[in-house]
Amino acid sequence: MVDDPAAERVARLFAELPALVNDNADLVRRGRFLSCDVELGIGAMVLAVRIENGRVPGITRGPFLLKPWTFAIRADPETWLKFLAPVPEPGWHDIMALTKRGVARIEGNLQPFMANLQFIKDVLAAPRARRQ
Repeated sequence: MVDDPAAERVARLFAELPALVNDNADLVRRGRFLSCDVELGIGAMVLAVRIENGRVPGITRGPFLLKPWTFAIRADPETWLKFLAPVPEPGWHDIMALTKRGVARIEGNLQPFMANLQFIKDVLAAPRARRQ
């Protein structure tokens, strides 16, 4: 268990991904060729996001012992909160901008990440709509 209120807020926002993604027919259509496991690092907290044919059937909270993932995106909770703001500030609006700033890391097999980049960006940004 992580005793970080900011990480808990981010985890609650990402917990809405299954409904936000699966209810968006256009987003599901664009991701229909992607099936993989994604690990989201929120400081010391870890979330496992399963993507199956553009849908997110569920999110599991770690810690995990040897759970495989295709790629991982890691940032501290404050970075995720700035990224998930309803209207993020310049430089905090995009996962690639976060990596360029040096506040986020993308690890693992980058081929499926890059091949589905816009889909992944839109999935990660989906909780912004709930915060407005």
